[in-house]
Amino acid sequence: MAKAYRPSSPFNVAMKLLTPTETMVKGSRKNVYPDPSKVDSIFFGSFRTFGGTENFSNDVYTVESTGTIDTWFDPAITADCRIYICGTGETWEVLGRPENINMQNQYMQVKVKQVGGKP
Repeated sequence: MAKAYRPSSPFNVAMKLLTPTETMVKGSRKNVYPDPSKVDSIFFGSFRTFGGTENFSNDVYTVESTGTIDTWFDPAITADCRIYICGTGETWEVLGRPENINMQNQYMQVKVKQVGGKP
């Protein structure tokens, strides 16, 4: 029997889920995210970064801030959401579909990329 997944870090980072609302702007759909100060619900997870992801495209070298969040399973966290880290004030965009670890609806892992130009 396979070992059950156990998170390697405690879920002690406070975060807010920013779920977009879709609006029409000049005939095209645009996601609008709520102000984090107006979102009341907080969830906890572990958050780690890896020094960024290097990218070299069109002779331009860039480093994107990327990270991984492990948290309790929540089907509300989807690919179009953003996550606000309460302790730092940073907003991170969910990359791809969050992973439901072992398909047990207990833990999930989310890959994120920092929004904006904050170092």
